[in-house]
Amino acid sequence: MSGHDPTHRFSSEAVRKFEAPDSNDKAVGLNEVARNVAAQYHRDTMSPVMVSGVWRIVEFAVLFLSGLAVYCLYLGAFTHLAWQYPLVLAIGSLLAVTLLELSDCYQISALLRPVASFPRMLALWAGTFALMALTGFILKITEDYSRLLFGIWFVVGFLFLFATRLIFARLLRRWARDGRMERRAVIVGGGEATEQLIRSVEKQPYNDIRICGIFDDRDNKRSPAIIAGYPKLGTVSELIEFARIASIDMLIVSLPITAERRVLQLLKKLWVLPVDIRLSAHSSALQFRPRSYSYIGAVPMLDVFDKPINDWDSVAKRTFDIVFSLIGILVFSPIMLATAVAIKLDSKGPVLFKQKRHGFNNEVIEVYKFRSMYTDQADPTAKKTVTRNDPRVTRVGRFIRKASIDELPQFFNALLGSLSLVGPRPHAVAAQSHNLLYNEVVDGYFARHKVKPGVTGWAQINGWRGEMDTNEKIRMRTEYDLFYIENWSLLFDLKILLLTPIRLLDTENAY
Repeated sequence: MSGHDPTHRFSSEAVRKFEAPDSNDKAVGLNEVARNVAAQYHRDTMSPVMVSGVWRIVEFAVLFLSGLAVYCLYLGAFTHLAWQYPLVLAIGSLLAVTLLELSDCYQISALLRPVASFPRMLALWAGTFALMALTGFILKITEDYSRLLFGIWFVVGFLFLFATRLIFARLLRRWARDGRMERRAVIVGGGEATEQLIRSVEKQPYNDIRICGIFDDRDNKRSPAIIAGYPKLGTVSELIEFARIASIDMLIVSLPITAERRVLQLLKKLWVLPVDIRLSAHSSALQFRPRSYSYIGAVPMLDVFDKPINDWDSVAKRTFDIVFSLIGILVFSPIMLATAVAIKLDSKGPVLFKQKRHGFNNEVIEVYKFRSMYTDQADPTAKKTVTRNDPRVTRVGRFIRKASIDELPQFFNALLGSLSLVGPRPHAVAAQSHNLLYNEVVDGYFARHKVKPGVTGWAQINGWRGEMDTNEKIRMRTEYDLFYIENWSLLFDLKILLLTPIRLLDTENAY
């Protein structure tokens, strides 16, 4: 959402505090048609942003390796200017990719039409050589390099560049046809405005949007059962369950922004989902500045929420998890081994305890912990919170819970991918406070699950760890978790990870 006018966006804080009717907020089962449609889209797809990003790396490699091959064949392998030539070839390849990027040659529409992009690509490749020649002239080093070698690279490099684009375009079309690379969208709303929106989206050439269905609270008299060939699959409340079964990327709200109260009512329900939420401005009479919009083809959209930690951010976070999980396993392996022995000697039963908890997008995951309770008194559902001097906790269990050693096996969860190292702590699926589930205590509680849960988190290092024995503690933990989600960065993760051992010294709420 960066680059868009923030005055036209709904903040998550405003949505959370908006008082909307809650008659439809209860869990509603999907009808059979909607469930079957959701099942068809359960498999994850390749993100166009990720595909385009990887192709930048591929083209850099193609240009650099073609230049290196010309250099080795023409002058011999690293016999003349052994490091200078490869460096110049790398700089030239990087410059070419940068110019292609600045000229939108990595947009999916351009990648799908390499023939149409041919003149622009040739001009940019020639521009790359012109800039390199100008730099060499200014630095007075042109006499050191072979003009013929660079002339051959100009021809060979471009032939490889264009040939690989032709092959990649065919591959992209196949992926789009097979549904492996697309952005899946659900439209919220109905009537004539939705029909116009669908027609406009479908008219876009080389469109990567797949409309999966329509959801609307209005009955069939006010909102037809089928709009532009797409079925109305249910109400907005049913959409929550649909989006958790299907891998949906985007929700498009087809309501005029002038209907602010109605829009806010919808967003109050929808913002808990880990998807992009866009407000269609296709038929809006209001006209904002061009930079206020994002576009699907030529169809203008107002960005309301973006899916957090998406695309390359998710790659960076996953890399962070793998690297630091391996470090954590190596560093703490003696402690984990000693703990396993102590648990075995202290009481009968398995060393590890597996508990079902809510993970990303409300999916149920199994989290590993060292067993801290007597086996016959263990509570996998966590209906009864562990309290101070709880008789169910073993002698070893009391110590490892206070020192948070019982959480160390979750490094393996993070390594395998069901948890992240840093994120909102996962709660047991049946965790309760005063006979109420946590989501019944905190409005918008499930928004914590818009990202993968973590071994440690922002709430924990700010003192909100241990027993959640009051509604206020649950609310505060949720507020800190939502702050983390909305302000995530790798540096923020690193800060939380480094502060965690220090904060663990405060054991007041851990028992």
